[in-house]
Amino acid sequence: MELRHLRYFQAVAEELSFSKAARRLRIAQPALSRAVQEVEHELGVRLIDRNRRTVALTEAGAVLLAEAGVVLERLDEALRRVRRTASGEEGELRLGYIGPPTQRFLGRLLAEYRQRFPKVSVHLEERTPERVWEMVARGRLAVALTRPVPGHGERALNTLLLRREPLGIVVPEDHAWAGKKSVLWKSLENQPLIVLARREGVGLHDEILAACRLSGFAPRIVQNPSLMGTVLTYVQSGAGMGLATDSVAAAAMPPGLVFAPLKPEHSVPLVMAWNPEEDSPPVRAFRLLVQEWLKVGQLWLEKP
Repeated sequence: MELRHLRYFQAVAEELSFSKAARRLRIAQPALSRAVQEVEHELGVRLIDRNRRTVALTEAGAVLLAEAGVVLERLDEALRRVRRTASGEEGELRLGYIGPPTQRFLGRLLAEYRQRFPKVSVHLEERTPERVWEMVARGRLAVALTRPVPGHGERALNTLLLRREPLGIVVPEDHAWAGKKSVLWKSLENQPLIVLARREGVGLHDEILAACRLSGFAPRIVQNPSLMGTVLTYVQSGAGMGLATDSVAAAAMPPGLVFAPLKPEHSVPLVMAWNPEEDSPPVRAFRLLVQEWLKVGQLWLEKP
């Protein structure tokens, strides 16, 4: 028995008229009559009593109508889910991200994604750049907002540049450099510097060291904490100057601290990364939303 036979029988049983059912299905009435007869023949029971004037269901026909309705309704829902999944409206999005650089926009971005695709289950993982990159490469995450990780070419991912984040210093608001529009890298020579540990942010750490080297000095690093929040706490305590990107200042600068850009400008990239082998419809939908926001500058607005 084919599914079309069930649909044909359902139409006749609901309309109690072969002519009306044929018009509803847009098929010829003789073909509809043959289809119902084939169902009755296969089941070995009479489903419909008909004569020239009336069409009525038998008890067996009433049972089949109820059961066919359940089967066809579940089939239709399954087909709808398949189409929603294929268009990115249903499924799972496993997203990795790094903290301060995404804090300015990630909540707003995910709110719109959930609004557009409410049936997609979103799972978030905040990790270090290297860990996020590794998890996407191994298929544990589908997409990430992170920094490129040098030396991981063997785990190449597709990437889209979101922004290059300028580096600067973080100092107490009563510091002599607090009011400056910019500070020269060379001025940092012999200053006590607080830099995020390399294992927690290899791209950021290496760019800071490279900028100091190009300015002709080796940095005097007094603390290497594992969290950017700890970098800022050290600065608040008077332990030294913090080195960070401007996204830290825009996202979560504690009271009493200020950010000043460093010149000449050095920056670290923020990218969206995904594994082309794990490119599901929800991931494609998320990528398209990010590209849409990036095109109109909405990622960096304070409000959508």
